[in-house]
Amino acid sequence: MNIALLGYGKMGKIIEEIAISRGHTISYIKSSTESRGNLSDCDVAIDFSIPDIAVENISTCFNNGVPVISGTTGWLDYYDDMVELCQEKDSAFIYASNFSLGVNIFFELNKQLANMMSGFLNEYKIDLEEIHHTQKLDAPSGTAISLAEGIINNTDKTAWKLDKATSNTEIPIV
Repeated sequence: MNIALLGYGKMGKIIEEIAISRGHTISYIKSSTESRGNLSDCDVAIDFSIPDIAVENISTCFNNGVPVISGTTGWLDYYDDMVELCQEKDSAFIYASNFSLGVNIFFELNKQLANMMSGFLNEYKIDLEEIHHTQKLDAPSGTAISLAEGIINNTDKTAWKLDKATSNTEIPIV
């Protein structure tokens, strides 16, 4: 398979190493400073870029007939636009805030726990605390946002807020 890597930081380099070890070819690489190869030669693009260029990367792929797998977070205000473009171009798109099987099981457990706790929220305070490696570029992480949204969708909480909540209907992510 010919793969495009959109984002050539830590994750992009790990994906490259694994892909090559499994017999795939990296036909296109785009980072914030360079691009090399030919996108039109690719069967799929894997996007672990940065929020500021994710939408442009994903759009370019769809406009060139290349399906996209994206793990970039921080751009989701444009998610519906990208889904619409994907459908318009008859392409394929997979997005996840975290591709770890264990974390996705945790997401489901989080929703169940939120549902169980929803009748007791006046007795408990909900907040999320996340700790990351020192090179983490976005805050809060997509994983933390997914956890907060799982709680919001199963309780009377209405939003999440970075650092401090301004009302008791918000979930602080610190």
